[in-house]
Amino acid sequence: MGTNHSATARKIEPDDQGDAVISDSAKPCKSRKSRFKPKSFLGLVLIGFAFVAIPLIIALVYSATRIDQLSKLSSIAVYRATEITHGNRILIDEIKVMERSVQQALALDDTTLLEGYLLGHNKFEVIVKRMLDIASHEKQYLLLEKIRLLENGIFNQVLALNEQPQILQVLPQQFADLLVLAQKFSTNNFQLIEQSARRINDIASETRALVESELMILVPLVIFLALVFSVIIARPVRQIDQAIALMGQGKLTLPVRVNGPRNLAYLGERLDWLRLRLLKLEEQKMQFFRHVSHELKTPLTSIREGSCLLVEGVPGSLNEQQSRIANILHGNSLQLQRKIEDLLSFSALQGNVAKLVKQSVGLKEFIVAAIRAHSLPILRKQIKIYLRCPELSLECDKQKLDVILDNLLSNAVKFTPDNGQIKISAICLKREVQIDVCDSGSGVKEVDRIKIFEPFYQGHNPPHHHVRGTGLGLAISREYALEHGGNIELTQADSPGANFRLTLPI
Repeated sequence: MGTNHSATARKIEPDDQGDAVISDSAKPCKSRKSRFKPKSFLGLVLIGFAFVAIPLIIALVYSATRIDQLSKLSSIAVYRATEITHGNRILIDEIKVMERSVQQALALDDTTLLEGYLLGHNKFEVIVKRMLDIASHEKQYLLLEKIRLLENGIFNQVLALNEQPQILQVLPQQFADLLVLAQKFSTNNFQLIEQSARRINDIASETRALVESELMILVPLVIFLALVFSVIIARPVRQIDQAIALMGQGKLTLPVRVNGPRNLAYLGERLDWLRLRLLKLEEQKMQFFRHVSHELKTPLTSIREGSCLLVEGVPGSLNEQQSRIANILHGNSLQLQRKIEDLLSFSALQGNVAKLVKQSVGLKEFIVAAIRAHSLPILRKQIKIYLRCPELSLECDKQKLDVILDNLLSNAVKFTPDNGQIKISAICLKREVQIDVCDSGSGVKEVDRIKIFEPFYQGHNPPHHHVRGTGLGLAISREYALEHGGNIELTQADSPGANFRLTLPI
């Protein structure tokens, strides 16, 4: 019945006081040593959270970086486009101012009027230098250099007017060429702005598509990881819950194994130690039942046989008072025998000793025989029996079916008041038979309905003129019904009283 703890790092043994003693004699195998396990349940939760959150954080940081780069690129492009456009407009205005100064000087033949040109020239050079610093395209840079060189050529010619006045005649054409270059630069600048806008729009579309692709990949991945870690996290808790539920149901043969963090695995080891303790106590209890039952049965047989001889008058005739005492002794000995037989049956059930020995029986005749066995208390309490049962045969264990019907009828007679009634009906439903035993007693209280089939449980309603039983009859009957593949349940009755329904496969 013991369990193998070779897969665990600790070995738990109960000491003389029943406490757990943990020894480090058992060593884990290499495969277990190489397998990572978090030390605590909290560590497992944090690891799961990290695995779920890290992909989202990476995607978020990457998307934020891309969007930030796009924002900076857009800002720079807008700034350059604005500055170059504004600078180009000022260049054109200054070219016109300088040309006007030259034309005035030419018309009045007065070189002193070129002062406006010189001021425009200085402003022109500052603006061109600033635009050269901002220009990001080679075409813009080349045109600006060409404009600057042409304007410098005009400036040098203006400086030489005192020595060569005839130069003043060719300056208007050079200003016209300079204005054409400035306008060409403006046209090219608008084309480059449009190209830059398209490029930024393409980058924005790529970024949006990339974010959408990340979401399409990461959302299912994160959901999958969340589900995986939910299962991993919930598994040890579920294993512990199942182990506790099995121990609560008295199923102590299965070892408790908890796969998970070390603290939960250790808790599983403690639960397995508790299971072994409970299993040992259960074995001791069953052994006690068997010994006590057998030890009581031997002297009880002598008491029952002696009281039977007294009732039958074998030793000699008895007076009325003596006969009444002998009948009381005989009746109580039979009742005590039934309780001992219940203990033996319950002990056999717990030890899985008894097996089904099926044979064909007639249901109606079997029920009538069970009623006849309780004829004395039925006559004494003047109980009316109503039986409705079809003629059909069952494949069942005759002895166990007799115990089931005997316990159901015994309960019905016990709780039915004087001059009451008991209804027994049987109907055939496809491949099973349904037998209802309904009494006219006070019924079963709501607090008792859940526990009424538990061993040794006795309800709150006291029986009429009857000594309290052991609380094993219904528990044994239900176990026998389950062994047959059927069941016993307490159903709602149409009239006051308890209605027990027995279902058995035909």
